[in-house]
Amino acid sequence: MKKLMLHPVAKPVLFVLCLLPLSWLVYAAATDQLGANPAEALVRATGDSTLRALCLVLAVTPLRVVTASPQLARFRRMLGLFVYFYALLHLLSYSWFDMGFDLAEITRDIAKRPFILVGFLAFCLLTLLAATSFNRAVRALGGRRWQALHRAVHGGAGLAILHFFWMRAGKNDFAEVALYGAILAVLLGWRLWRRMAAGASRPAGQGKAASIP
Repeated sequence: MKKLMLHPVAKPVLFVLCLLPLSWLVYAAATDQLGANPAEALVRATGDSTLRALCLVLAVTPLRVVTASPQLARFRRMLGLFVYFYALLHLLSYSWFDMGFDLAEITRDIAKRPFILVGFLAFCLLTLLAATSFNRAVRALGGRRWQALHRAVHGGAGLAILHFFWMRAGKNDFAEVALYGAILAVLLGWRLWRRMAAGASRPAGQGKAASIP
């Protein structure tokens, strides 16, 4: 398995797999399979794909450590960019199908509805992370500052769950919110536990524990 992860086709295969949700949506739209409210279906599906991609990218480090598979790290950037890709599609679906690309109306909606505001803040944070995900940004910021910046994805995950929670509160439907929340809580809790364990095991005077992206 570890050799397969280093194979030249591993990244192209992952790229294609990450495009499957979009491919299904395009097919469903073309064949009129999005239900009675296609606009709502597209907004919801792109939001779900964003959360799933977020769970996957946050699972890379725990899986890499637990399975002793450093090869997994080579997929983290691609998965992170797909988080942003689906978040962008989610925002575009809302802006187009719900708001007709009316910028003034979108601005008023963001200010008026807390769950839209929280979702927009999460998108802005993901935009910053996507813009600094490349090697040139790592060199410009320096490894330590870049890692500190990209730990902000944890805050983005919290905002995404809060956005989802408030959106579902109107329908009193929290089953999926609880599922995604539990997955992200485990993934973020593992990081917190690792940092605390590393800090406790480090002798006094040797500085902070190594960061865990």
